Amino acid sequence: MTIFRTENITKKFGGLVAVSNLNINIEKGQIIGLIGPNGAGKTTAFNMITGVYKPTEGNVFFGDEKITGLKPHKITKVGIARTFQNIRLFNELSVLDNVLIANHMRLKSNVFSSVLRTPDYVKKEKVIKEKSINLLKELGLEDVKEEKSFSLPYGKQRRLEIARALATDPQLLLLDEPAAGMNPQESHELMVFIHDIRDKFDLTILLIEHHMKVIMGVCESIYVLDYGVTIAKGTPNEMQNNSKVIEAYLGVE
Repeated sequence: MTIFRTENITKKFGGLVAVSNLNINIEKGQIIGLIGPNGAGKTTAFNMITGVYKPTEGNVFFGDEKITGLKPHKITKVGIARTFQNIRLFNELSVLDNVLIANHMRLKSNVFSSVLRTPDYVKKEKVIKEKSINLLKELGLEDVKEEKSFSLPYGKQRRLEIARALATDPQLLLLDEPAAGMNPQESHELMVFIHDIRDKFDLTILLIEHHMKVIMGVCESIYVLDYGVTIAKGTPNEMQNNSKVIEAYLGVE
C-alpha cells in the first residue's frame, strides 16, 4: 500500500532549480534512502515534504490526501515527523521535558483549562507524562530522563531527537543525516536502532544520509539526486554498481 508519494515536485529559487520533477513513491513499512552529493537537493526535498517550502510545481500526497503547501505543524498532525541534520534540541531542558513538549501537540485543551489546571487537563497531562517516560524507556533513554539534553553524548542526543519526533505519533518519519558526526560503533548501533523503531512503532522511514554503510545497510530502495535531478533509483546493490551514481560521487577521469 502506498503511504506517501510526490508528483513532479520542483523547487526554484529565482533562476536556480534546486529540485526538478522529483517523484518518490513509498510503500507502508519501507525504509527508503535519498542520497546524492552535497548540494544535490536532498534537504530541499525534505523541506518541501514537511511544509518548510512550498513546491514551485508539483504535489505531495500522504495516503490519498494532498498536503502540498500545508504549514509544518499541520504536516506533523497529518502524521509526518522529521529530524534535522543539525540537532535541534532544547538544550537547557531535561530529556523528559524535550519529549513532553512534542507530546503536547496531541493534547486537546484550551487556555482556560491549562491556566486553571482543571481535573481534565491534569488527567491528560498525566497520561502524556507516562507516555513520554515509556517512549524514553523504549529508546534506551529512561536512565537519563532528568539530565539536561546538552549533557548527553552525541549518539544519545540523536536518539533523543528521534524520540521527540516519535512523540508526535508519526506514520512517516524523515531522518536527515542521522549518522552525521557518529563514530563507526555509533553508526552500527544506529542501523540496528532504525530497524528496531520501524518495527516497534509501525513506521515508514525516508532517510537522507551520506554514510554509505548506513544507507546500504538499512534501506530497501534508494533514490539518487544530482543537481536536483533524479539520476537513479533502485536497490542498494543496483546503486553500488550504477555508473551514473559512481560518476556523481567520484567523477570521471
